[in-house]
Amino acid sequence: MKSEKVIIHGWINLDKPVGISSAKAVAIIRKHLNCHKIGHGGTLDPLAAGVLPIALGEATKTVSYVMNSEKTYEFTLKWGYETSTDDLEGEPTRTSDKKPTKNEIEECIPEFVGRIQQTPPIYSAVKVSGKRAYSIARSSETNGGDTSLILEPREVEIHHLALKSITDDDATFTVFCGKGTYIRALGRDLGRRLGAAGHISNLKRLSVGKFSTNDAISLDFLTSLRDSADAYKYVIPLTAALDDIPALSITPEEAGRIRMGQRVPYFGNKTFENQTCVAICDGSPIALITLDLGIIHPVRVFNL
Repeated sequence: MKSEKVIIHGWINLDKPVGISSAKAVAIIRKHLNCHKIGHGGTLDPLAAGVLPIALGEATKTVSYVMNSEKTYEFTLKWGYETSTDDLEGEPTRTSDKKPTKNEIEECIPEFVGRIQQTPPIYSAVKVSGKRAYSIARSSETNGGDTSLILEPREVEIHHLALKSITDDDATFTVFCGKGTYIRALGRDLGRRLGAAGHISNLKRLSVGKFSTNDAISLDFLTSLRDSADAYKYVIPLTAALDDIPALSITPEEAGRIRMGQRVPYFGNKTFENQTCVAICDGSPIALITLDLGIIHPVRVFNL
């Protein structure tokens, strides 16, 4: 695409296809839209599809809030064997002829709802001695070493888990979960608890916070647009990622000082003391701020 550089601030709700990494999707959009600042709100594996919020311009300053949002997934657990990656990409590591029944699965599900302990897959972004686990595992695999890593279990929260359908060979689930949950690990552990062996054969993310597949656009459609101006029609406002963050109304004078990074006395509603808020002036977001003892402290200022 040949076009004048257009500065876009906001979000694109991308429906990432199977077969490319999140980083690759970002790179394609960066080149196509001629963007300078771009990022994404939550990695999806190449074999996973679904919602991948893409931040443009000043929206990149809100990425962490999207990554910490609750998420919904649909996944299929195929019986017969586990793999080194807990999905289709890895080599088989353990087999079982056990194929759980519908009743067995539904009786087991409550054990995986609530705050549970979960050990991340060895091929994950968890850091071990400063390095990503997947980097250590892949390096060991390339050099013929031992790819078995001992990762510490951690607490994650599963709000809802339901069996959607079942066949002789697999079972499909929907899950609504908190940040840091690995669906590959959930499938692995569910299979083991049922006395079986399974791996994720299909994974789609249905939502990330306020971003949903209902209004996501495909990568093919996005790259078919003629220029950045056309793409702008599909950009969601920067504040979409901040819907769950309290909004604090400020005056133009206060906005000017905050834009310069200054602390500002605040004499309004003190309900939001010690919380992160978004400061709003005349309907426009000015900055992410904290309110401490009646003083506004700028955290991230938006250059809009």
